[in-house]
Amino acid sequence: MRKILIYSILSISLFACKKNDEKVAEAEAKEDSIAVEPSKTQADVAELKEFSPEQMAAFIHQKNPDTLYVTNFFATWCGPCMHEIPFFKKKMEELANKPVKFTFVSLDNKTDWATDVSDFADEYDIRNNVILLNGAVLNQDFFRQNFKAWDGGAIPFTLMVKGDQVDETVGSMSQGMLNQKIEKLLTYNASATVALKKERTAIAGPKKSLK
Repeated sequence: MRKILIYSILSISLFACKKNDEKVAEAEAKEDSIAVEPSKTQADVAELKEFSPEQMAAFIHQKNPDTLYVTNFFATWCGPCMHEIPFFKKKMEELANKPVKFTFVSLDNKTDWATDVSDFADEYDIRNNVILLNGAVLNQDFFRQNFKAWDGGAIPFTLMVKGDQVDETVGSMSQGMLNQKIEKLLTYNASATVALKKERTAIAGPKKSLK
């Protein structure tokens, strides 16, 4: 809104006032052009993957037994979620060359995907690790069929899977707790365990009938 300063000196001419107004308007226009950033659009969401509940379930269960999958469910409006994200980011950098896959599943409202979630992905440079999941379409069957400890009632929630080893954490974790859980699962040799089970089964052979 244009502000016109009225001085007590009444002898200022109308022409001088007009010139002054033009300069003020020009200065305000320049400030506005610098302060106002272009609004984000759907294009900012395009690089983020959107999953349906069915796709999310498939992602959770189809795993390489030699890879540790760390999947964190969060929302940008969740304080505890944002508190632990730097811990995940640091661990991602430490394990960049290890068989560990970090995924961050946003449960934000769809209206926030192009703004808050997109900004979050850029801030932590994890755009390729973010999945969009519309929390409004999730029901109790989704949680009951895919998790043991999580009913969807609280976030953050972190699921870690390596082979047949599963760790579920409801609530935020400290950096030490996160490191401990990840290191424990990394030392677990899923392939060796599967091979051992097959070997024991082969040695035992089929059960004989008592008849």
